Amino acid sequence: MKGRGVAEIAAGAVVLLAAVLFLVFAVTNSGRSSAGGGLILTARFDRIDGLAPGADVRIAGVKVGSVTAQRIDPATYLAVLTLNVDSAIKVPEDSSAEITSEGLLGGKYVALVPGGSERGLASGGEVKITQSSVSLESLLGRFIFSVTQMNTNQQGEGAQNTPTPAPAGGSAR
Repeated sequence: MKGRGVAEIAAGAVVLLAAVLFLVFAVTNSGRSSAGGGLILTARFDRIDGLAPGADVRIAGVKVGSVTAQRIDPATYLAVLTLNVDSAIKVPEDSSAEITSEGLLGGKYVALVPGGSERGLASGGEVKITQSSVSLESLLGRFIFSVTQMNTNQQGEGAQNTPTPAPAGGSAR
């Protein structure tokens, strides 16, 4: 009986150790760790629609950093994102940032589009040119409204262009 208890404790310890190792691996490889050392940039957007801290920052589709924080500017009511970009990447000062989606059902990320300037942004700098998130629901609503409006207009024009039939019978003399 005593040997069985020691075996159960040892098995439990092995399971706990494996769980801790998986947790450490997940945190260090998820891009969400709090380790600093990157280029810290900010960017202001009208809307960020579901973009959360930990989201990717990509250049040409390659992950170069992550979103570390988000807040609202009380003076302008713009969403302010803090981006942590790999310090080996020189981000030109005329670069732009846009919030885009991985696909129809995919998550959102910040795409940095490098500019042509020779001068780079320093840590603490701001990306001035931004494009906010495009709402798929809003686009779909506008499309449906325009198609409905177009059909209504075509039906109205069709009723106006319908020839009126000539009176039946001949004229009496």
